Amino acid sequence: MRITGGILKGRQIEVPGGVIRPAMDRMRESVFGALGDLTGQSFLDMFSGSGIIALEAASRGAYPIEAVELDTLKRKTIIQNVSISSVRIQCRFMAAELYVQRAKKQFDIIFCDPPFPYKFKWELMASIAASPLMGQGSRLLIHRPRQNFFDSPPEGLTIEDSRTYGRSVVDFFKKI
Repeated sequence: MRITGGILKGRQIEVPGGVIRPAMDRMRESVFGALGDLTGQSFLDMFSGSGIIALEAASRGAYPIEAVELDTLKRKTIIQNVSISSVRIQCRFMAAELYVQRAKKQFDIIFCDPPFPYKFKWELMASIAASPLMGQGSRLLIHRPRQNFFDSPPEGLTIEDSRTYGRSVVDFFKKI
């Protein structure tokens, strides 16, 4: 996999073993294009996998950045990958739900890329929206399969945009 934009554009990273569904280059490039300049914005990458989303954010000026991943088998690869960033990417190896429960920091942008079979996407989004992770104007993005859709956004969130990439969708929500 390669980083699609910013100061690290073109740099290759390792893909960890085990179950992983890395975000497509085209999707990452489009999502980060829609987000615009991230200089000085805080960024949280949940269900980090390889760390590619955190690296895309760092490459485009986001700081501070945290990456959350439950699978400790991916630990070595994520740490190796984020080491190419000139800014520190804090890695947390724990369940996303636990991270949200313990949250004290606020982020400008939160990107969630749970495994497609993950059944608690909407509950997790509601928990994030109600947690200290989001403040007024914070944005929450979720990468999901096209067939998983919602009737209405979780309480406290409004939908800003939705983009389809093959069999997947990235929804952009904003804290209201």
